[in-house]
Amino acid sequence: MTVLAPTRPRPTPELIAKYDGRAPRYTSYPTAVQFTPQVQEDTYRTWLEALPAGDAVSLYVHVPFCSRLCWYCGCNTRAVNRHEPIGEYVRYLLREMGMLEAALPTKLGASALHFGGGTPNMLAIEELDAIVAELRRMFDFEDGAEIAAELDPASLTRDWVLAAGRNGLNRASLGVQTLDPKVQEAVNRRESYEEIAECVAALREIRVRSLNLDLMYGLPYQTTENVLATVDKVLTFKPERLALFGYAHVPWMKSHQQLIKEDALPGPAARLDQSESAAERLQREGYVRIGIDHFALPTDELAIAHAEARLRRNFQGYTTDEARTLLGVGVSAIGSLPQGYVQNIAQEVGWRAAIDAGKLPIARGVEVTAEDRFRGEIIERLMCDFAVNLSAVCARHGRQVSELASALEKLAPFEADGLVEVKGDKVAITDLGRILVRSAAACFDAYFAPEAVRHSKAL
Repeated sequence: MTVLAPTRPRPTPELIAKYDGRAPRYTSYPTAVQFTPQVQEDTYRTWLEALPAGDAVSLYVHVPFCSRLCWYCGCNTRAVNRHEPIGEYVRYLLREMGMLEAALPTKLGASALHFGGGTPNMLAIEELDAIVAELRRMFDFEDGAEIAAELDPASLTRDWVLAAGRNGLNRASLGVQTLDPKVQEAVNRRESYEEIAECVAALREIRVRSLNLDLMYGLPYQTTENVLATVDKVLTFKPERLALFGYAHVPWMKSHQQLIKEDALPGPAARLDQSESAAERLQREGYVRIGIDHFALPTDELAIAHAEARLRRNFQGYTTDEARTLLGVGVSAIGSLPQGYVQNIAQEVGWRAAIDAGKLPIARGVEVTAEDRFRGEIIERLMCDFAVNLSAVCARHGRQVSELASALEKLAPFEADGLVEVKGDKVAITDLGRILVRSAAACFDAYFAPEAVRHSKAL
């Protein structure tokens, strides 16, 4: 395997050290750090009652169980070796869904359904059937609605895939991360190329219209060479999409990450080489680079949305979903409504107790202000398009570019270092600055306090 010379300029170690601070991933604005307990069930019910009858919503179902605990994981999940806890969870999940239905003003349309986790394929087939059947009863699903699931090859069976296909699954994401045995052992995640191939074959059998494979860089013992070896192997599956995520080492938030040997983690320069070398390899194979971590074939819906400047970003990452409302159910699930964000209780015990008490299990959230919408659009366009026309955004929000003077002042060092270009009212991230776009976007974040909150590194 040949590691080719870089085709794009890359930040120097000095620039990385200067700008690779901790910054939000901006899957929402305000970010989850700004969620507070001031938003509770009564607020959520008021927001639900005000949903427009003609607007289709997106749906999210959180499944917080896995057959194994990967040590790098940052998700709200736990490993189980028997099915009883999952069955009990599904019974409560169906009750929460019934309570949600009762709180809605009318039967709404649904444009998308996403199963996340955890590992949604830990659900028994009859449980999957029951959840989808109930949601289809509650909502009028649009023709061609996107139905997606995040899947773990370790516990995925052909029978489960066939059942998911009968329930309309048309987009799937397989967690691969790495195929290097030494790296797999270091993060407690072992699977072979052949096992991945069986999962891909089953998903192709039900004709999913878009298959995504998740890969990671920055894991212990990863090198540019073994990252590229994994990329070359998974390219044989010809996935419509790939995601290339940097490992976020946050052991103060996820205690199981303490099992990872920190001295085996690659440093910033090595992470950059892994990320950019993999990106360049994928682009040479015909994939369109999208945002900070996604790649798609030109014919895929994500690449088309990117080309047409209508790419969006939400809690599932980059998306084509244009729904104004996302309704989430399950432990820790986040919802997004025109008025703001809500999040369910993150611990199963508390989540079940709220449902037993007849309450929608909201733990926290944030009401979105006009200022938030204004800054949120700027940040989203930077994260999606790497460019933003400030005059156009200001016009849509009844604002003046002069109100962004402080943000542009913060952006000045980025411009001086060649990471950003500011021409009149247009801001563009350069090829050199692309990998550090989160840090640049943070200049427009009115809440961002780099010393107060421990986000993951920007690179």
